[in-house]
Amino acid sequence: MDMTVDELATIPCAGSHIRRALCVASRHDRPFEYWLLRHVLPVSLARRMLGLPFNPPAVEDTLGKRETHKSTRVFPGEAERRRHAPCAALAEAFQDEATVGLLEDMTGTRLAGSFLRIEYCQDTNGFWLEPHTDIAKLFTLLIYLSVHQDSTEWGTDLMDAHGRLLGRTSGEFDTGMMFVPGEHTWHGFAQRPIRGVRRSLIVNYVRPEWRSRHELAFPDEPVSTAS
Repeated sequence: MDMTVDELATIPCAGSHIRRALCVASRHDRPFEYWLLRHVLPVSLARRMLGLPFNPPAVEDTLGKRETHKSTRVFPGEAERRRHAPCAALAEAFQDEATVGLLEDMTGTRLAGSFLRIEYCQDTNGFWLEPHTDIAKLFTLLIYLSVHQDSTEWGTDLMDAHGRLLGRTSGEFDTGMMFVPGEHTWHGFAQRPIRGVRRSLIVNYVRPEWRSRHELAFPDEPVSTAS
């Protein structure tokens, strides 16, 4: 059953909240340029994301890549936006031209004309990611949503091309990390115990020629800015 307008109205304006978080984000230069954010989403929205009816996939080994098990990946697209108010609020916040424009100003990258792609990840013990750069995407924001007592250790590993660990972000609930993918933006997730479920959101803006249209939040609507 599709959600009602009243259901969406129960969620505070996510767009303005996210933009406030972006404005006070801390910028870092090593091992590549990235920003760390706190209180990325309104707390009510962040917690409602945890209640979505998407079960963690039963996978044994990712072989270091998310695409190893494509059929188990969750992309809150058109159908999920109609059915679940948290998905609609999240997608609309990052589709908002004010948010897109702010991201362009902060990062110096052009996003107008690209498409919003959001993935809802639920990683369990045995999960790991090899070093990669996200070079096929224009922008990446990781939002951590785990509430487990160990979740601060479940952030993103900053690496070099050989997998050498150079740093690690916190995986604390409702914090985030963003960067503009480039040839040096090596990151991943070194295998370590996950006692529970490591939940996170991956927010990307991708080029118009992105083939997997079902992954896009608004497959027929590129993002724009006010300028």
